[in-house]
Amino acid sequence: MKYLEGRKYVIQAIFLAIGAVYLIKLFYIQVLDDSYKTAAESNALRRVVQYPFRGLIYDRHGKLLVENTPVYDLMVVPKEAKAIDTLKFCQLVGITLQEYREKITAAKKYSYVKPSPFLQRLNNIEFAAIQDNLVDFPGFYINARTVRSYPHKSLSHGLGYIGEISPRQLEDTAYHGYRQGDYLGISGLEREYEKYLMGKRGVKYTMVNVRGIEKGSFKNGAYDTLSEAGQNLMSTIDLKLQEYAEKLMEGKTGSIVAIEPKTGEILSLVSAPYYDPSLLTGKELGNNYMKLLRDPVKPLFNRPLMATYPPGSIFKLAQALIALQEGTLTPETGYPCNWSLVRCSHRHPYPANLGIAIEQSCNPYFYQVFRSVVSRGRSSNVYKDTKLGLDAWNKHIKSFGFATKLGIDLPNEKRGLMPNSQFYDKIYGATGWKFPTIYSVSIGQGETGVTPLQMANFAAILANRGYYYTPHIVRSVGENGKQVPEYSVKQYTSVDPRHFPAVVEGMQKVVETGTARFARLSHIGVILCGKTGTVQNPHGKDHSVFIAFAPKDDPKIALAVYVENAGSGAIAAAPMASLLVEKYLTDTIKTAYRKRWEHDMITGSFYKWGD
Repeated sequence: MKYLEGRKYVIQAIFLAIGAVYLIKLFYIQVLDDSYKTAAESNALRRVVQYPFRGLIYDRHGKLLVENTPVYDLMVVPKEAKAIDTLKFCQLVGITLQEYREKITAAKKYSYVKPSPFLQRLNNIEFAAIQDNLVDFPGFYINARTVRSYPHKSLSHGLGYIGEISPRQLEDTAYHGYRQGDYLGISGLEREYEKYLMGKRGVKYTMVNVRGIEKGSFKNGAYDTLSEAGQNLMSTIDLKLQEYAEKLMEGKTGSIVAIEPKTGEILSLVSAPYYDPSLLTGKELGNNYMKLLRDPVKPLFNRPLMATYPPGSIFKLAQALIALQEGTLTPETGYPCNWSLVRCSHRHPYPANLGIAIEQSCNPYFYQVFRSVVSRGRSSNVYKDTKLGLDAWNKHIKSFGFATKLGIDLPNEKRGLMPNSQFYDKIYGATGWKFPTIYSVSIGQGETGVTPLQMANFAAILANRGYYYTPHIVRSVGENGKQVPEYSVKQYTSVDPRHFPAVVEGMQKVVETGTARFARLSHIGVILCGKTGTVQNPHGKDHSVFIAFAPKDDPKIALAVYVENAGSGAIAAAPMASLLVEKYLTDTIKTAYRKRWEHDMITGSFYKWGD
């Protein structure tokens, strides 16, 4: 009985103790801790997002390509934005009453109690004009952030731009962690390296009174978190070469891609027409984007990665290498320039060997080279024989990176097109085609499509005599960052390296005595190896193409130049490529006649050369 009596007192003691704890806590909240009193008097605890500095982007020499500029967002909490003088507010921020109603309605739709952007990307002058007057408008406050700015006007397609996250993206689980009003990379490097550049948001809690005036941090910042800046990128771009390449392509349509063969690093990436990257930043981003989008010359279109063209005569080099590998051609093989097979663009003597055929860019010669691979008697059935031959050829051609995504670290890369037997079966039926149907592929016409990036990569393969590194535009991420591992792996073609010297010798002849004599660099003691191409265009003047690398031994640069509607490869693309190589290797254009060429390329006077 005494035991039960004792338990009763224990239970009573426990209840008394719990009650005492609550009383002490209540006394602390009401008397000792003034934060709750302050909160009650101030009427609001404001959660302010601290946006991080986005990572910077540099060129290969440490020159700044992309930096940050401060801007200010005018935020609104609809629940707090009551009983204000809306007319006076509209005059202060420079909007109409109708615009105010639309924006406040949108804010309420997002959340009645959470802050959302009311006016975005205010500059320093706009911010200063309204800052001191916001005390008269409860529910409105300023949140600082940064936008991109550029100390130059180049590389718009490579750098890309940032913009506000869309409602559709907010619903996508891939964008978990983003919120309305956040910025993210939309295109280019900004999109591809978003997870490194974005940084990490911080949060600051402040107390504000009923007029929206800050009264200090909550709990002395005990619950605040600091933002973390994004990581910087060291790109592979040579800004000086990039600016020069864009200068040469000003007012034209086409592409220039330059690669360092030893590494796969992209030195220059030009898509013309181009635009000033500063147009897609700041307050006018939306308006400027729509103007660029509606522009008939399509300046937003990233031609080096997304445009596909017939390769033209540069494709003859690949045909020769495949035939050498297949054993149907030797460097000493001669074929007549037989116009009954296919017309030739040049009047020349009998191509007695491969080097001369490349120098003279003989169409009938490479018609017969392609036929030797595709129709080599693998089967007694002419249709089956052509199918087997074309599919064997297709495997080789894809090993050069054609009809595949090379894997560049930029979005929206296209594959291009190289036909196989299934492709033609769908068009003509299983027995509806044979070699005469597809012969135009032999000279880089017909059902072929390559991107300028693939052309430049092909030039790098020739420079390396049989292999390439995945083309890329970022060298490293973060301080003391290392190269992405996959960019240091050699990608070999299916053609043995021993077959490349004969083709390279032919490319040297093209520049020294052949179709690209304008491109010689003997005045600076450099051997340039190249190949011209003239791509037929049913809609107008032919397109001018040239691929090259230099020096011949220990190459430092490989490039592709593609100028639409400029005529033969020797007229525009070859001289431009020659100037770019000279500029890159020597940092200047040395002679008077070369400077005259430079003037003609920049002004477009070269168009008269073909008349």
